Amino acid sequence: MAVSITELYGSKTFNDSVMKERLPSPTYKALRAAIYEHKPLDPEVANVVASVMKRWAMEQGATHYTHWFQPLNGITSEKHDSFVSPVSGGAAIMEFKGKELIKGEPDASSFPNGGLRATCEARGYTSWDPTSYAFIKDDVLCIPTAFCSYTGEALDKKTPLLRSMDALSNQARRILKLFGKDVSYVRTTLGAEQEYFLVRKEDYKDRLDLIWTGRTLLGASPSKGQELEEHYFGAIRTEVSEFMKDLDEELWKLGIPAKTKHNEVAPCQHELAPVFEMANVAVDHNMLTMELMKKVADRHGLVCLLHEKPFDGVNGSGKHNNWSISTDTGVNLLEPGDTPKENLQFLIFLAAIIKAVDEYADLLRATVASPGNDHRLGANEAPPAIISIFVGEELEAVIDSIASNSPYAAPTKLKMDLGVDVLPTFSKDSTDRNRTSPFAFTGNKFEFRMPGSSQNLSDADTVLNTAVAKSLHDYADELEGAEDFESAVIALIKRTIHDHRRVIFNGDGYTEAWEKEAERRGLPNAKYTPLAMKALLADKNIRLMEQFGVLTKTEMHSRYEVEIEHYSKVINIEALTMLEMLRKQIMPAVAGYSSEVASAAAAKQAVSDKLSVRSETRLLEKLSAGADELSDAIDALQEAVDKATAESDEPAKSYLYHDAVLPAMEKARKASDTLERICSEDYWPLPSYSRMLYYV
Repeated sequence: MAVSITELYGSKTFNDSVMKERLPSPTYKALRAAIYEHKPLDPEVANVVASVMKRWAMEQGATHYTHWFQPLNGITSEKHDSFVSPVSGGAAIMEFKGKELIKGEPDASSFPNGGLRATCEARGYTSWDPTSYAFIKDDVLCIPTAFCSYTGEALDKKTPLLRSMDALSNQARRILKLFGKDVSYVRTTLGAEQEYFLVRKEDYKDRLDLIWTGRTLLGASPSKGQELEEHYFGAIRTEVSEFMKDLDEELWKLGIPAKTKHNEVAPCQHELAPVFEMANVAVDHNMLTMELMKKVADRHGLVCLLHEKPFDGVNGSGKHNNWSISTDTGVNLLEPGDTPKENLQFLIFLAAIIKAVDEYADLLRATVASPGNDHRLGANEAPPAIISIFVGEELEAVIDSIASNSPYAAPTKLKMDLGVDVLPTFSKDSTDRNRTSPFAFTGNKFEFRMPGSSQNLSDADTVLNTAVAKSLHDYADELEGAEDFESAVIALIKRTIHDHRRVIFNGDGYTEAWEKEAERRGLPNAKYTPLAMKALLADKNIRLMEQFGVLTKTEMHSRYEVEIEHYSKVINIEALTMLEMLRKQIMPAVAGYSSEVASAAAAKQAVSDKLSVRSETRLLEKLSAGADELSDAIDALQEAVDKATAESDEPAKSYLYHDAVLPAMEKARKASDTLERICSEDYWPLPSYSRMLYYV
């Protein structure tokens, strides 16, 4: 008998139901207090939890455990240790103690650290995050953990996120207390919509660029792209549907709330959207989702591509960060209610977010900067690099009425009459959806649409949480001493809107007019990664992170170094891969085809000098000219790479890769793609876009 979905869901997680059932009641209560009330975890409690967790894991087939963490390379890491513990007489017992649950010791100097750890300073620590459930993956007990250095610096993505969540909770509680509401904690919640591409494994194996870089460095556009707009929400291919079903089951086993799946805009592109969860858990689950997408695709003869721009000329992939805040009692603090203007609590949190996004737009932009995302942002498929906020017509009218101190006339809820009696009428939403907006209010949450599909969302949410915490902190300091609380709140909201109205924009973010208008408003527009990453070094941003104990100045500088080095390394790998493909695959292919064409022309003339070889001659001229152009482009690219590699200053090196290497790659690609269009398919060594995007 098949297992039901409700039985399957969470079956591979040491979740609250399992803990409540298996842990002694005092232990369960103590663990809950540690998780939700921030009370210290007694070592004996940890021992009991570890023992019960081990037994549960072994029942699931696990023989090993690992501290599962997220270092600064943006992916996940794990080191497996067995439960086996030798005893006298050549026997062994299965053992797992509280100290092994709480702390691990990976090599800190072997991970990206931005100078925080020298090679000779190897020690680092992983520390259990009990708010994210342990789970079974590949018969291994995985324990979500934070990762820090021997001297206490954060070397991962999770630690700053957890710190920022605490910071926001503390400041939000101060505000809520002024409204007469005493809550235990405030959660930041997140729903990560994940876009991805699927290609056939046999095509992937024939593309060195996909294997090494995750994107196609060469490839002429197919005759048919996405212009017919037929793939989005279209019928899902059978093989893709089977993959999606398999993926859903694997995700549900781990308690990952996969909800929605559909075809995306580009051919071969798809999306999976989960139900929102507490932010750190949602990030953990998104990292697992990406890993499982690749594993499950492999079972189905497919490869999952998570690069932001795997194919030139069609839409790239993002990861929409649906962010909100709610209390431990389940109240969403971004729920406007029926009368947004009179809902002061909602408006003060809205104002805090507007202020935060405007003041720290540069830092928020830095969190989504990457070599892959540089190809995607602002390309009529994703928001531009300019940070702005979409609030919708109704809220903008509320904001304008507050700013101008004028009466607000609430719009009548329009009924959407579809003109067919059998179809129901329904009310029009008060906010539209603006896919060109980087940061859009969508009913009771904000959708941050800028993150790339491969990125870890911790960075974006860490900055967002901390920046909003700063706004709320400043508000609380001002309001806690106010004689007339309501008047003070209204004045504060009005001042915030006046000071930060520039960041609100409900129009089309793709237009050149908006770019000029944004410049007039003084909004930052960092179009590429090396420029965007400078925000990590800005004094105001370092002060923000230090004020709330999220990151120190040293930790901020380390992250700048990590990201700048990563940018240069990625572009270098791409350039070297392109050079290898051009020299070893493309140039020989063009030479081979040219030789065949020349032989064909010679054969015709050998039969009769009256036979025309005009078409062969013209084709040979094009092939010869194209080969010369490509040869020159290869030399220019090599020269640019050599110059960038020789640069010892890392920031300067990153600019060389952006300003010299990338343009040289673009010229080489253009020359190669031109040759692909005239070269015989029998000679061309790479699977074409038509083959990869339209497999059946």
